[in-house]
Amino acid sequence: MQVVILSGSPRDAEWVDKIAEVLESLDVPVVRRVGSAHRVPEHVLELLRHYDGSDEPTVFVTVAGMSDALSGLTDANVVSPVVACPPRSEAFAGLDVLSSLRTPPGVAPIVALEPANAALAAAKILALHDADLAKRIAAHQAAAAKRVLDGDADLADRAAD
Repeated sequence: MQVVILSGSPRDAEWVDKIAEVLESLDVPVVRRVGSAHRVPEHVLELLRHYDGSDEPTVFVTVAGMSDALSGLTDANVVSPVVACPPRSEAFAGLDVLSSLRTPPGVAPIVALEPANAALAAAKILALHDADLAKRIAAHQAAAAKRVLDGDADLADRAAD
């Protein structure tokens, strides 16, 4: 079981780290690689063949902005699930994210705009065949819910004082 985070540029490292952090907290093995669909497509295809051809269940998370050809190229060349998580951008009023959303028929990456959500989506896919991972995800979600409820209780206590 593994999640391969494939970024289009070394500049995406901070975004990749945010995804990896959540996966690692769930004890999901993470592989980080860099390959641009525009600049080194053969390298990307070699990576995809290597990881998609392994015996381990694999989910790919792609991190690429601008035209995000990486997510489409990845999804079109693997049978494993692909989660696209484009980094935030102010370019084009943030509308460059549409390149992650609009893909041709037969190219179907899942899109998650928040790194933590991309990680969670990838983990949930792997958990379909891993009951222990499913339990860790449930605990992760319960902890998030507890933080909200604790915050509500704190506000209520302050208002009562």
